[in-house]
Amino acid sequence: MATTCPEPTRERAQGAFPVPALVVMASTGFIVIMTETLPAGLLPQLAAGLGVSEGGAGQLVSAYAIGTVLAAIPAITLTRGTRRKPLLLAGLLGFLVANAVTAVSPSFTLALVARFVGGAFSGLLWGMLAGYARRIVAPERAGRALAIAMTGTPLALGIGTPLGSWLGSTVGWRWSFAAMSLLSVIVMAFAMLLVPDAPGQSARTRAPLGRVLGIPGVATVLTVVFVWMLAHNLLYTYIASYLRQMRLGLRPDLALLIFGIAALGGIWITGVLVDRALRRLTLASVALFVVAAALLGAAQHSTVFALLAIALWGLAFGGSATQVQTAMGEAADENADAANAMLTTSFNLAIFAGGAAGAVVVDGVGAAALPAGMIALALVALVTVGLGRRAAFPAGR
Repeated sequence: MATTCPEPTRERAQGAFPVPALVVMASTGFIVIMTETLPAGLLPQLAAGLGVSEGGAGQLVSAYAIGTVLAAIPAITLTRGTRRKPLLLAGLLGFLVANAVTAVSPSFTLALVARFVGGAFSGLLWGMLAGYARRIVAPERAGRALAIAMTGTPLALGIGTPLGSWLGSTVGWRWSFAAMSLLSVIVMAFAMLLVPDAPGQSARTRAPLGRVLGIPGVATVLTVVFVWMLAHNLLYTYIASYLRQMRLGLRPDLALLIFGIAALGGIWITGVLVDRALRRLTLASVALFVVAAALLGAAQHSTVFALLAIALWGLAFGGSATQVQTAMGEAADENADAANAMLTTSFNLAIFAGGAAGAVVVDGVGAAALPAGMIALALVALVTVGLGRRAAFPAGR
């Protein structure tokens, strides 16, 4: 199979580092992740407003995730040759509409449909954002570019979701989703002004999806993504229920803020180290995640322990998206967009499974059992990273 490098953008050709464009991409990621996780801090209000249980309201997260799962691979397959900037704008427009419909939804069913549609556009954006960010910079700066483009994730988790939770608690959950639609309009305007276009993948370099999955390292990264993200979302989706059932006296918005501030530290560390120490960085992150989960399980009504555990959880998880997407980009090379569509599917299957399994636990044995599940799954991720020393997370990189 012939291979060619993608056509360079003007910024890449000149060697400039396009920080404004990467910040717009980070803002796009902020919208995607905040839209996805916003219900986590608003479960009681959503349940009351839509006439369902908290476990039922948690399915608004699952509906979004399943939309992403079903759309990511088909969307990226159909658009692999399409220029990137029009796709970015189309995805943002989709979020504008999906959040607006959720904000005015009179029924749980319509809210589920709107969330599903939002998830479908998430599949499109997450499938192309990482490759887009890497494509507009020189190869040796790809990890740094991806770290900047991925800062939207911890910002959404740490600042956006608690802010949305506070706004929903203060003036009503519908205003939180309306604010996301307004933010989409603003980011679209800056995207049109600041983000350079980039070509899609050349037809000569497009491997069939089955062959992409067979590239050494790709399946290993997908496994790590699924089990690690499942471990995370098992508790994150039901953080409000966990804090209440454990009687910790800690508000969900404050807990999420602490998580997010610590996550910013995690992504800063990742930005510094990802281009030269990916394997050790990922191993350390997953190991710290296990420690945080163990502390959460040991908290048992101790607010101090819970605060420490949440901070370590955020520090460990903050750089996870950059770490796994860097590993995937390097393993898949010119087929990174297709591989990242698979990564997005694995990521959101984990979110869907976390929402569904967490609902069973929370409504059944209780949220106190969630940290044990986090530990077991994270240990599987740790072993898988360790075994991926040849292609996925190579030693001596």
